[in-house]
Amino acid sequence: MEKPTVTLDLSGLSCPAPLLGAKRVLDDLDAGQVLLLVSDCPGTPDDISAWVKVTDHELIGTERGEGKRTLFYLRKGHSAPPKAAAVLDIRGVSCPGPILEAKKLLEGMKSGEVLHLISSCPGTPADVRAWVKTTGHVLVAARESGRDVYEFFLRKR
Repeated sequence: MEKPTVTLDLSGLSCPAPLLGAKRVLDDLDAGQVLLLVSDCPGTPDDISAWVKVTDHELIGTERGEGKRTLFYLRKGHSAPPKAAAVLDIRGVSCPGPILEAKKLLEGMKSGEVLHLISSCPGTPADVRAWVKTTGHVLVAARESGRDVYEFFLRKR
């Protein structure tokens, strides 16, 4: 396993605290640096697995630690968000408003163009994931860029 740049031991904390802690630390690391997260929460493996699928961070390995601890080696992602043809900043609008407005905007875009959707509605992450499955649009990237601020990069099919 690669030598970590930072070790964060959040043993004793329940989910989602280990994931949130990892996110905060990774935000301050340089691309390619490695975080070693230590957690004994049984939900952390599922949280980390789901999270790395929607970010450009990488889970490069896990190890069993002492007792019920698991060691998660996370590498900070390299990629910058894709260049968007349009930005829809719809903070303050509740669901399903963000999806409805994104749908309208995407209808006027060319195939392959990217829409940058910004929302503060806590239901938007689940809505976007379900919506792209039914429409064929591609969720290129997703991130939580601030407290209750969700950003999505959607490529029109």
